[in-house]
Amino acid sequence: MKKVTRKVGKYEVGRTVGEGTFAKVKFAKNTETGESVAMKVLAKSTILKHRMVDQIKREISIMKIVRHPNIVRLHEVLAGQSKIYIILEFVTGGELFDKIVHQGKLPEHGARRYFQQLIDAVAHCHSKGVYHRDLKPENLLLDSYGNLKVSDFGLSALPQQGVGLLRTTCGTPNYVAPEVLGNQGYDGAAADVWSCGVILYVVMAGYLPFDETDLPTLYKKINAAEFSCPYWFSHGAKSLIHKILDPNPKTRIRIEGIRKDPWFRRNYAPVEHREDEEVNLDDVCAVFDDIEDQYVAEQSESNEAGPLIMNAFEMITLSQGLNLSALFDRRQDYVKRQTRFVSRKPAKVIISTIEAVAESMSLKVHTRCYKTRLEGISTNRTGQFAVVLEVFEVAPSLFMVDVRKAAGDTLEYHKFYKNFCTKLENIIWKPTEGMTSSSLLRTMTC
Repeated sequence: MKKVTRKVGKYEVGRTVGEGTFAKVKFAKNTETGESVAMKVLAKSTILKHRMVDQIKREISIMKIVRHPNIVRLHEVLAGQSKIYIILEFVTGGELFDKIVHQGKLPEHGARRYFQQLIDAVAHCHSKGVYHRDLKPENLLLDSYGNLKVSDFGLSALPQQGVGLLRTTCGTPNYVAPEVLGNQGYDGAAADVWSCGVILYVVMAGYLPFDETDLPTLYKKINAAEFSCPYWFSHGAKSLIHKILDPNPKTRIRIEGIRKDPWFRRNYAPVEHREDEEVNLDDVCAVFDDIEDQYVAEQSESNEAGPLIMNAFEMITLSQGLNLSALFDRRQDYVKRQTRFVSRKPAKVIISTIEAVAESMSLKVHTRCYKTRLEGISTNRTGQFAVVLEVFEVAPSLFMVDVRKAAGDTLEYHKFYKNFCTKLENIIWKPTEGMTSSSLLRTMTC
C-alpha cells in the first residue's frame, strides 16, 4: 500500500485537521525549512459563488497587519488554478474551549494569565484599527507551551474613512455586547472588551454568565447585564468583571483601564514583540487581483488506492506537545471536537461498518477514498451537524480512525460520538491486559 503524497509549492500536504463551511485546514510541512504549518484551503469557485472575495481578502489582510505573539501568525498566501492556500502558524495545544470543557473552571491565577494574553492581543488589534467581533473560547488556541493565540478573523472589521461606528450585527450571541444586538451603531473596541469579559467569566466559572435556550430571553438578560458571580470569585475578579460587563458602552471600562486594574496587574508580564515590522500585502493583491496569471504548482502522487499511511512525525502532530498517549487514550481526549479510535479490522471493513451504523441512525453518508462524511439533525432539533471520519494506517494491520466535527455545536457532537461508538464495539480494538502499560497502545474506549 503506497503513501499518497501531495505538494503545494514548497509545502508537503498531510491530513485534514479542521473543516468548515467554506474551507478545510490541513497539516502541512515546509520542505525547505521543515517547519510545520496549517494550510487553509479555499475553492475559488466557492468564493466567487458566495461573493466572498472581499471578505476573504479582508481576513487575510487583517491577519498580516496584526502580527503579535498572542495572535495566530499568517505566513503567506498562495494561489493554485482552482484553490487559494492560506499558510498559517500551526498551533498544537487545541482550543481554550476544550480545556474548559475538560477541566471545568480554571484556577484564578491560570485564568488571569490567559486573560492578560487575550487583552494584550486585543489591544494590539485595536492599535491597528482592527476589531475582532467574534471573540470566544473556540477562537482562542493554545500553543505547546500553554500560551494563548487569537484566531479566526473572519468577522473582523477595519475602520472606514468617515465612519465612526460599526453597524453589522455579528458574532456568537452569548458573547456579544448588548449594543451590537440593538442594531444601532457601536464602538468595535468596546464590543470586543465585553466579549473579553464574558470569556474571563467562563474560564473562571466553567459556564456562561448569559445562557438561555431561547434567544429573546438571552438578549433580555444581556441587555440588562443580568448575571451573578459564583462565590469562589475573588473580590478583585468580581469587581473587574462587573466593570467590563457594563451594558452601557460609554461607561464600560476600556482596555487602558483593565491594564491598570490591580487584579489584572498581578504577575503581569507583557510579551515583547517587534512593533516596527513592515507588512507587505503584495501577495494578497496578487492572489486576488491577478489570479489567472500566477499560481503555485499543485502535485499529487498516488500509486495504489488505500488509506493514507501515517508516519511517526504525523502522529506526534496529532497530540498536544509530545505526549502520544492522547492519541490512543479515549479518557484523555473525550472533550475535543476531534476524537479517535483504533481498529485491527481491515480498512474496508471499518468503512463498511461505519456506513452501516450511520445508516441505522438515519444519517446521510458520503464516502470517498477511506473518508466518510455523516450528516444529521442535532439531538435537540436546533440544527444540523456534520462529522467526518478518516481511516489512517499507523502500522501493518493497525488502523486509526480520526473523527472530527465538521459543522454544528461541539457539545452536540460529543453526544453523537458517545452514542455512535457504542454501536462500533465490534471494530474498536482493545489491547490485551499485558499491553496496557504501553501509553502508545492504550486504546480509546467510548
